[in-house]
Amino acid sequence: MRRSWMLLALGLAPLLPAHSQEGDPAGALTLVASPRLVDPDYRGTVLLAVPIDNARHVGVIINRPTGRSLASLFPQHAPSKSVRDPVYFGGPMLRQAIFAVVRTDHTPGTGSIRMMKELFLATQGAVVDHIIEQTPNDARYYVGYVVWRPGELRQEVDRGLWYVLEPDPDLVFRKDPESLWEELLRRARAVTAQGASARRALALVRHNPHPRAPAPERPERGDRPG
Repeated sequence: MRRSWMLLALGLAPLLPAHSQEGDPAGALTLVASPRLVDPDYRGTVLLAVPIDNARHVGVIINRPTGRSLASLFPQHAPSKSVRDPVYFGGPMLRQAIFAVVRTDHTPGTGSIRMMKELFLATQGAVVDHIIEQTPNDARYYVGYVVWRPGELRQEVDRGLWYVLEPDPDLVFRKDPESLWEELLRRARAVTAQGASARRALALVRHNPHPRAPAPERPERGDRPG
């Protein structure tokens, strides 16, 4: 049985690549929100993000469980009952649709974006459905995602809204995400004190391996003035 969220996710077609991306995933990065980032959608968040094209990035918030199970959202769909972890809030874009970050060494299907060597973001409803039915607990499921316009993420890093750390696939599947922001904030500040963070941040944000993927318009993230 096909659920309505699958049709909603198909609305991503003009926003993300129509074909799977399996390019060099070395541009992936972990973003840790600075305390000065007070936008309620991003306050206290940790994200996994990846460049797509023309200095654009997409990503998901990895430390905001919603407290809802997939089965509670789709009680008539038996395979959803096999998913153990809660659904996470991935970001404010298309929060009416379900996405999946899945552990696999090959693309899970059309429209998927390779985030790391064996980690893909599945954006199409039929692909997410297949993951739920075949490997339900090799993925984490999200409502919504995050997108940056060309050059926007670098501007936000320059403004001090994000700390940038090396990507770590294990962070996506942490069982205790409530403490993740505080833990990584301490780590990021320690790296900054050593003087390496700013140089690494600019290098990571500048990297842009993927050739195609238009991104939608959306408001800027807000920070505390001054």
